[in-house]
Amino acid sequence: MRKGRGRTSRIRRRKLFRSSLSRGVNESYKPEFIELKKWLKDRKFEDTNLIPACFPGTGRGLMSKTSLREGQMIISLPESCLLTTDTVIRSYLGAYIAKWQPPPSPLLALCTFLVSEKHAGDQSLWKPYLEILPKAYTCPVCLEPEVVNLFPKPLKAKAEEQRARVQGFFSSSRDFFSSLQPLFSEAVESIFSYSALLWAWCTVNTRAVYVKHRQEQCFSTEPNTCALAPYLDLLNHSPRVQVKAAFNEETRCYEIRTASGCRKHEEVFICYGPHDNQQLLLEYGFVSIQNPHACVYVSEDVLVKYLPLTDKQMNKKISILKDHDFIENLTFGWDGPSWRLRTALKLLCLEAEEFTCWKKILLGEIISDTNEKRSLVIAQKICQYFIEETNAMLQKVSHMKDENVALINQLALVETLWTEELRILQASAEILNSLQTAFS
Repeated sequence: MRKGRGRTSRIRRRKLFRSSLSRGVNESYKPEFIELKKWLKDRKFEDTNLIPACFPGTGRGLMSKTSLREGQMIISLPESCLLTTDTVIRSYLGAYIAKWQPPPSPLLALCTFLVSEKHAGDQSLWKPYLEILPKAYTCPVCLEPEVVNLFPKPLKAKAEEQRARVQGFFSSSRDFFSSLQPLFSEAVESIFSYSALLWAWCTVNTRAVYVKHRQEQCFSTEPNTCALAPYLDLLNHSPRVQVKAAFNEETRCYEIRTASGCRKHEEVFICYGPHDNQQLLLEYGFVSIQNPHACVYVSEDVLVKYLPLTDKQMNKKISILKDHDFIENLTFGWDGPSWRLRTALKLLCLEAEEFTCWKKILLGEIISDTNEKRSLVIAQKICQYFIEETNAMLQKVSHMKDENVALINQLALVETLWTEELRILQASAEILNSLQTAFS
């Protein structure tokens, strides 16, 4: 047998191929990362475990230089590297914040500092960090309205709220920005524009870590818990990993320890929390493939879509569901309809003579085989309705990608969201078929 033709060799080649698919391309040689490393070193931080790299699927992230064992410290970033409201207060902005009434929010202080330092360019002490921050973001507030219109209804409503909130944040901050005019030779309106503040808001919203600070009188009573963590914030999210992350009051470092091992030259992940894909897109601007927390939300109008109009107790049933908080967060997931959705449908499917048993339904009891079967049939109809709607939306997105090349990246993001929702619905449909077969 010629060398490299045996079973062991084939297994080795398959492992190498799989490894190459997940292995990143080292980016530590790039000028921006060389400068960032120097900047961090001046602030007493040197990393021995991780290097910047670009990965297929996730983009820029951090790669392990060595194998990481369970419980090992991934990164320990000194307080001197963190950008916090303390940083802002100690800066040239401190005096302006201290005298402004009503007191600005901690968020406004951080955003103002980011915009100001970005405007300073080469003169900024934070330039090495600012250089590696994204130039643009993909949170819904940054997307074109025609793209947001393609979102699932629950996400679309939240996206519109987000846009209104950021616009309100900008409008209410303009007088404060005007007070900073003595610091700049240019007009503050040109520096603190809506687009500049939007970039800063997204930077804080998508990248900040939780660090609790003492409540300063110069700030409003809003929580002062955000800190930007240079280098550390290159770690990407995975819903499948567990880490321990917190600011250590004794070492005065923000520390992350892995709860699972990581092989050499693999991407190191952290978990932003057990978020579904709609929440990830809303808050961070991305969708996670095969996210175990992903789900499809069922609104009230769809919930009752296939129930008989002749049910005289329908209004009372809806009222009961609302009173007991069973009208929201009804979902389909990878494991089928959620317990909350099944429970709501069982209550809505109660016959007139069974209606007095509604409390037992909410406690998880089975009332009758008929009730179980009816609720499963309705669940299957709702699931099929969503599958048809999702397929139609995917066709619409595909058509828009052909017609509007300028929006192709934004549309691809929406396409990924709908594709994941379709997979969830197909999985739920199979489970519902199995449950109905078991009953019959």
